[in-house]
Amino acid sequence: MIADFIITFRETFEAALVVGIVLGYLSKTGQTKYNNVVYVGIAAGIIASVFAAFIFENIYGGFSGRGEMIFEGVTMFFGAFLLSTMIFWMMGQKHVAQDLRKNISLELSAKHKAGLFFLVFISILREGVETVIFLGAASFASGNSNLIGAVLGVSVAVLLGYAVFVGSMKINVKMFFNFTSLILIFFAAGLVAQGVHEFEEAGAIPVLIEHVWDLNPPVNSDGSFPALHENGSVGSIFKSLFGYNGNPSLVEVLGYFAYISGAYFFWKRAGKNE
Repeated sequence: MIADFIITFRETFEAALVVGIVLGYLSKTGQTKYNNVVYVGIAAGIIASVFAAFIFENIYGGFSGRGEMIFEGVTMFFGAFLLSTMIFWMMGQKHVAQDLRKNISLELSAKHKAGLFFLVFISILREGVETVIFLGAASFASGNSNLIGAVLGVSVAVLLGYAVFVGSMKINVKMFFNFTSLILIFFAAGLVAQGVHEFEEAGAIPVLIEHVWDLNPPVNSDGSFPALHENGSVGSIFKSLFGYNGNPSLVEVLGYFAYISGAYFFWKRAGKNE
């Protein structure tokens, strides 16, 4: 539930920022007549995102056995890749709001309603497609998905985005994205490790050492999992968020720390360029 909440909150908030900046700009420049173009772009983006989710579900439903394992592994790797590009792209944007306002100004000065539409549409669609992939990867990694967490994430993000841009609430957007980016880096590392695990189960990657360590407590006498077991009440949260595995293989461990090392390198590099 927590992982689903964080994913949908982060992605929806990014989309809310874009929409809020666009509507705020139109309001301040007295061009609210273009608001309908923005609303149509939002609706079209949501519909296209739902369509993407439908396609994803139908593709996934068509696999079984080894094919299913490989598909889940590819989805996890692709999800980690998209997360990484999104995180480090956002870190490199010093003046996102200013640049976006400039783009809007150029579009309207040229009287290109289509440009304004696609600016909003693509922003919504990009976040929607990423959310579909991330939630799919998260559900593969944790073994379940939670609709309540996803809906809560969307709801809170929309309310927060609205509060920010009507001026009733001030937040440090850069600090917010830095904090959530750090969480998502560990989440992406977990996706890499889980993707490796799926490929190992499918026989596509050799298992060099099956269990580097085994920290999973013994199952309770009634068959339930202890809290700190990777499938327990506490361990499952860490599994969903950070890809925690109580008994990982050597390749999983190497994949996890290789990703963390690479992320740290690019994080430091992005910090130096600010």
